[in-house]
Amino acid sequence: MTGTRGRIDKRQAILEAAFTVFARDGYRAASVDTVAATAGVAKHTIYNHFGDKQSLFRAAVAALADDALARNLAAIETLRPERDPVEALTEVGLKLAKCYCDEKSWAVRRLLQAELGSMPELQDIVRERATDKVNDALADRLARLALAGHLRLSDPAVAAEQFGALLTGPFDARSRLGTRKIPFNELAEVTQNAVQTFLRAFGVR
Repeated sequence: MTGTRGRIDKRQAILEAAFTVFARDGYRAASVDTVAATAGVAKHTIYNHFGDKQSLFRAAVAALADDALARNLAAIETLRPERDPVEALTEVGLKLAKCYCDEKSWAVRRLLQAELGSMPELQDIVRERATDKVNDALADRLARLALAGHLRLSDPAVAAEQFGALLTGPFDARSRLGTRKIPFNELAEVTQNAVQTFLRAFGVR
């Protein structure tokens, strides 16, 4: 058990170091030597765990997708049909906005945009491990709101996509693709606008 735990901890340390180095230097300029030094492990240890630099990069992206999934699902859990829909959607929307606008999320998106041409499978990794699952969870919660009489939905999955687009769409421009930190008042403003527009389309009149 001690050996297994140590191997898991070492793998996690490598993944965290890899993301730090890739986010700072970019995939092409980053080196396995730098990742090893940052993680405090021997270079051959990285090759033993991951095989090569490209596999390490994919694994680092997958780990960040898993982390984003956990944080987004935790936010969506609070969307319950017994609550006031405006209040519940606003709270969930603000939490999702914070997840979308945190530093790691922006770094992942910048890396994807830079490397999708040579590694198109990266988008599939993020979609399958995070994006699709988040949308499914949100669709399930919106369907519960509809059953409780708070929303009018013909397709909860479409409604979930629309809510996500209303919520995240403005932040790319406002943050200058993550190079400008979004203050809380702007997060709240965008969230409130998204909820109001969403309820005009799907709310019960």
